[in-house]
Amino acid sequence: MVILTRLGLGAAAGWAAYAWGAHLLTLGCVWRGSHANRRIALTFDDGPDPDWTPRVLDLLAERRARASFFLVGERAARAPDTVHRMVREGHEVASHGWSHRSLWLCGPRRTAEEIGRAHETLAALAGRAPRHFRPPWGMVNAAMFGALRRLGERCVFWSIQPEGLRAVAAEHQVSRVLRRAHPGAIVDLHDAEGTPRAPERLVHALPAMIDGLRGAGYELATVADLLDEAPVNGPWDSSPPRPLRRS
Repeated sequence: MVILTRLGLGAAAGWAAYAWGAHLLTLGCVWRGSHANRRIALTFDDGPDPDWTPRVLDLLAERRARASFFLVGERAARAPDTVHRMVREGHEVASHGWSHRSLWLCGPRRTAEEIGRAHETLAALAGRAPRHFRPPWGMVNAAMFGALRRLGERCVFWSIQPEGLRAVAAEHQVSRVLRRAHPGAIVDLHDAEGTPRAPERLVHALPAMIDGLRGAGYELATVADLLDEAPVNGPWDSSPPRPLRRS
């Protein structure tokens, strides 16, 4: 009995170091961009959703704004046209893992599979390999860092999250983002349902959020742009539309 107890405690300690302890390493992950420019990245997790993600893309197109989408690989595989549209309209396609399984529940082999399979699928759909990864639920493990390094991906978190596991009304999400906005901010939003009805609240909040940020003098950018990596080419830039001049 004593031996079994000790084995149980040893296993628990090993898991704690593998999962909880790995969060100490997230200090080296990306949480925000440079303070030097008034640029902010809007990022969207958990999609693509067949109903809500196209509506988010419509809203971004109306305002000529670019963003980063952290896609779940198996969902992206079922919605190739949506991924193609993201690329065509100048958005960044990034990885949110293959199945949205928490990495706290994945051993080293499953972790490599979750990250690697999503990487290959998104690269094939987008025509270029994803450079950024956000762990589902923000949960990491010790194996994640090596898997990302082998694929050339960087772990990206956020500095503003207007809605997490608890529902937040659309108008309150807007006020939270505008109140907490800062140069280099990375805003974490959700275009697929994790928290019930989150995408519905998002599409109500997004227009006022974009207009408010631009009214405060911020330029909207992808995470790649924010980190001064190679820009994502698109049909428009992230500045507000300018009126046409008559010749």
